[in-house]
Amino acid sequence: MMTHRLLKLPAILGKALVVIGLIAAPFTFSAAQTLGHTMQKPASDDPTKDEDPPSIVEEEMKAKRAIKEADREYQENLSRARDLSSLGCALVTSFKQKNALDQDDIKKLDKVEKLAKGIRRAAGGSEDKVEMEKPPRDLTSAIEMLSDVSQSLKEKVEKTPKHVISATVIDEANVLLELIRIVRTLPSKV
Repeated sequence: MMTHRLLKLPAILGKALVVIGLIAAPFTFSAAQTLGHTMQKPASDDPTKDEDPPSIVEEEMKAKRAIKEADREYQENLSRARDLSSLGCALVTSFKQKNALDQDDIKKLDKVEKLAKGIRRAAGGSEDKVEMEKPPRDLTSAIEMLSDVSQSLKEKVEKTPKHVISATVIDEANVLLELIRIVRTLPSKV
């Protein structure tokens, strides 16, 4: 009888271990989840780190917007150059009629200066002083030179591709700005 009990003992112990395992399994699974959850990195304060990287469609849309913006800026620069050229011609015409610069001409000169600075900035330039080799000595030659340089600048802007930093455009704009400074220092009447 004793051997019979000894043979049943491992079977009973096996069944008891299975029952204990089934009872304890949910508790160990829950503990493992809780432990894993507390070991995760804390959420970042930077909201951009939590975001997913942009999708291909979003990147394409962003690139298209950048291209449209660059085209718009290029067209604005072309418009500045055309306005600058026409103002230069208008200044020469007005000066030849009156042999003087009146208040309207001074306003046009201010507008030419603003446009030249905008062109220089769009071409990638900054404030650089230019020393002219042969600066004009009188108002008549200064106004004519201003008109010629404004026309030349327009042509260079039109020939420059969209995404190019042009040293020639920057230099030409700087020469034009120097001419404007010279015109302002000369007497306004011939």
